[in-house]
Amino acid sequence: MIDLKRIRQHLEARVPGYSLPQEFYTDPEIFEFDLEAIHARCWFFVGLESELPVPGSYLATTIGRSPIIVVRDDNGELRAFYNSCRHRGAQICETGYGRKSRLVCPYHQWTYRLDGSLQGAGRMQESFDRKSIHLLPIHVEAVAGTIYVCLAEEPPPFDEFREKVGPMMAPSHLTDVKLAYEATLVERANWKLVLENASECYHCAVGHASLTSSAYPFATRRDIDSWRPVADEFAARMAAAGVATGRAPGEPLNALTGEWWRAHRFPLKAGCNSLTMDGKPSVGKLLCEPEIGWFRWSLNPHAYLHALCDYVVTFSAMPTAAQETVVTWKMFVHKDAQEGVDYTLEGLTTLWAKTNQEDKDLSELNQRGVNGKGYRPGPYSQEAEPMLIRYADWYCAEARTYLDLAMANKAAAA
Repeated sequence: MIDLKRIRQHLEARVPGYSLPQEFYTDPEIFEFDLEAIHARCWFFVGLESELPVPGSYLATTIGRSPIIVVRDDNGELRAFYNSCRHRGAQICETGYGRKSRLVCPYHQWTYRLDGSLQGAGRMQESFDRKSIHLLPIHVEAVAGTIYVCLAEEPPPFDEFREKVGPMMAPSHLTDVKLAYEATLVERANWKLVLENASECYHCAVGHASLTSSAYPFATRRDIDSWRPVADEFAARMAAAGVATGRAPGEPLNALTGEWWRAHRFPLKAGCNSLTMDGKPSVGKLLCEPEIGWFRWSLNPHAYLHALCDYVVTFSAMPTAAQETVVTWKMFVHKDAQEGVDYTLEGLTTLWAKTNQEDKDLSELNQRGVNGKGYRPGPYSQEAEPMLIRYADWYCAEARTYLDLAMANKAAAA
């Protein structure tokens, strides 16, 4: 049993505007709490529709400790289920991709149709009612070629994200891509430290020299002052072209923001058309015009996603232990681009492989310091870390909501 009162005490000890108490980055019990309070209740990005091109295509992954599967059914519709056989719970499909006309459990060969209904279960008694057995569904939504799932019985509202972010995705033509590369990093750091690192660029000027050769680092006041007029001109130009950026000229630097998501489109440095080692497109066959800049959107609690003129790169951080997080990153190119002709894997992946390794090293550096007796929560920079502050505040609000509900249910059952 998770000690909810203890977790609430730690949560109430947090000073607004400061990092979290040590236990939230180190404690196995709070890790278990996070899986229920956060990861079982939020929307998760799982992939692009191009990864499920035809009926029978599936994508299998894990959220928390729950294997899930997204499949395109016989009618071409997306469905999502817990990837657990209704016989004795075995995982049906191995993690990854594939195509099947039926979903067959490898343990005892119970067979399910693509709509989740049970087709076959051998050697069962006459009283067995196979019509009552169905793979347990989970919520799934698709927006402009991107796919999201939620494990909660009542998920957070999704319509605002679809209505506001969908049109911002459209110019990047996310339906016209194919997967070109996928890799994983096992980071010895709590998932919150991994996402905190991804939520600020305070460290970028020093920590990501290659990335900031084409992207504004936002590390100093000088960076912000030099970026603002460029961003104003870009926002005005995009507005005239009918391309949404999430920001009007003269507005603050904040992006279009919802309760659990954030999205904006912004310019790269002068002379740069993509995020690559030299700022030039790494793929000859483009997804969109370079002039529409860099589109980035993020989801609490786990994903940062980027669309450039020549590729799309997605990052998903999944917790596997109190101090371990698996980061999966994928790169997509135009569906007609040919490796060796329009791009090379080295040219496509070098910048992000370097940046992701740098982030891994920073997150693990952070974890090692947080583990020590010298750690005390420190103040965030309101100027350089506003997204991080928002992320930490969101986590605390979600944790309080869950604690209130769980403790109320516990009292009612007593």
